Amino acid sequence: MAQPTPPTNDEQAAAALPFPTIRSIGIGAPFRWIGLGWSDLIACPVASLFYGFCFTAMGLLVTFVFEHAYQYTSAVSTGFLLLAPFFAMGLYELSRRRQLGQPCALVPTLTVWRRNAGNIAVFAGVLTVIFLIWARASLVIFAIFYTREMPNLSGFLTQVLSFENLEFLMVYFGVGLVFALLVFAVSVVSIPLMLDRNQDAITSMLASIRALAENTLPLLVWAALIVSLTILGFLSFHLGLVVLMPVVGHATWHAYRDVVAPLPTPQASR
Repeated sequence: MAQPTPPTNDEQAAAALPFPTIRSIGIGAPFRWIGLGWSDLIACPVASLFYGFCFTAMGLLVTFVFEHAYQYTSAVSTGFLLLAPFFAMGLYELSRRRQLGQPCALVPTLTVWRRNAGNIAVFAGVLTVIFLIWARASLVIFAIFYTREMPNLSGFLTQVLSFENLEFLMVYFGVGLVFALLVFAVSVVSIPLMLDRNQDAITSMLASIRALAENTLPLLVWAALIVSLTILGFLSFHLGLVVLMPVVGHATWHAYRDVVAPLPTPQASR
């Protein structure tokens, strides 16, 4: 019988970490995070805008690739939001490096996932499964409730703003809200925890859920800000994402630093 593989040093260190301590925050904290995110963008413009252009390129690619497959446009576009926490890892790392007084170098952030690759892969797998389920649910909702010609992205946003096909919009956004809240609940502080402490994926997601449970109103304000800024970026034909997504990504790091108490130092634990 094969012997079990002994745990690695990283796995042993992760297992020894205490469960993250969640702090209470005020309802105005999300606006302060946005300000701090803007400060990080100004301090690290080249690296931050690189990620902003990547987000814009993804948005434009979605629009052009699915220009003639309208039924997929909305699912893929909203899936962009579901997977955004994974794509923003480099921005979290830039903010972390700036807090530590390190240079705002782009290259080290491109492979930051290697620091905790196994657990980040688990988290990415969870987000991917949620996205695939949402994409299927989106198609089903279109098939059952949509009564007009299938829209492209701009046409769909026009119908949203004018409340055309109201029954479809209510069902679509109701179901989409469930998926969005699920992703938000498990990702509020997950990746920053995994990058900062090498925390395991399960503990990180549970800590995110607890953070939302203990700071529901402030974090719902934070979620509303994220959605509002992302929609603003979409309405600018994705060009606004060049600036808005880096600000949100940097602000997410500061949200983590506010919500999760730092590990006690050896002196403090005596």
